[in-house]
Amino acid sequence: MSLQQKVVLSLGSNIGNRRENIENCIELIHHRIGLVLRVSKLYETPAWGFESDAFYNCALLVHSSFSAEKILKKITAIEKEMGRFRKHNTGYEARIIDIDIISVEDQVADAHHLHIPHPQMQNRKFVLLPVSDLKLDWQHPVLGKTVTELIQVCPDDSKCEIAGELNAPGTQNNINKVNYIAIEGNIGAGKTTLATKISEDFNAKLVLERFADNPFLPKFYKDQNRYAFPLEMSFLADRYQQLADDLSQFDLFADFVVADYHIFKSLIFAKVTLQEDEFRLYKTLFDIIYKEMPKPDLYVYLYQNTERLLKNIKKRGRSYEQEIPAEYLDKINQGYLDYIKTQTDLNVLVIDVSDFDFVKRQEDYVTILKAIENKLGS
Repeated sequence: MSLQQKVVLSLGSNIGNRRENIENCIELIHHRIGLVLRVSKLYETPAWGFESDAFYNCALLVHSSFSAEKILKKITAIEKEMGRFRKHNTGYEARIIDIDIISVEDQVADAHHLHIPHPQMQNRKFVLLPVSDLKLDWQHPVLGKTVTELIQVCPDDSKCEIAGELNAPGTQNNINKVNYIAIEGNIGAGKTTLATKISEDFNAKLVLERFADNPFLPKFYKDQNRYAFPLEMSFLADRYQQLADDLSQFDLFADFVVADYHIFKSLIFAKVTLQEDEFRLYKTLFDIIYKEMPKPDLYVYLYQNTERLLKNIKKRGRSYEQEIPAEYLDKINQGYLDYIKTQTDLNVLVIDVSDFDFVKRQEDYVTILKAIENKLGS
């Protein structure tokens, strides 16, 4: 299931420095609601439905993990922060900023405060022309028409002129200029969630560890001494096969690969779980395999303190993980940090996410992306 939804927003301003208002609003949306991946041209259009100064308008394509209701609340907060307060039952008015939800995927909503798709979008050129710039593969779920078809039958004959170009904050980075990013972390650190979000936002092929299919994992948590070696061997074989297959050829529709593990994870966990003689045998086999594996362009380690890890593990509710002791998580974390210190030829980025929630707080996600961008650009 996708973590992100494609949301189209319409922005307008006709008070003060209109372009600056629009640009500031785009940044706030990027940091509060979701990654702004595409922005239309900037249009100057006459006020619609009332007499006032001309508007600057644009449209945005945003990837957001929030519900439409949550997005509406965040939009209202941004408008207030920028100095706009909506007045009910007063009709149209000049405004420093206006943000409307045009669509959220193929959703249809008709509540008191929330209407999706926007009920007037098909009647307004200052909405349709900017949305057309986004080049969406989208059809109005009620009217059954594409944006191009809606423009052709739009009754609005007002003059909308291009006033300039705008930049999308989500595209100004180096993330999709690499071949392979590995995101690592302890059990419950959020590596799979982060890898999934990045893959959806930046058109990456997602490689997720197939831990749920391992028959030894529940047995291991009940009897570690007995099942440690077969568990680690089965993980090693599966990780090698999966990465070898997925990294040998890129998907035609993906720009790069992002994985929620790196093959060296096998050695870190094996060192913690195996007896000394078992580990020597395991390392011999691992070294043979490791030589053949491609190295990631960036290795990201998400550090999270043990207390937070235990809370996350409990929250996600996998029965076989609930008895994991804090000492085991401490050993795994130390194993990762010891490994990172020895990797002089690996591009490593350690991010402390102990106080982050990059699902509920978009600004935390943007902070992580900036850290990755800076590391890749250094």
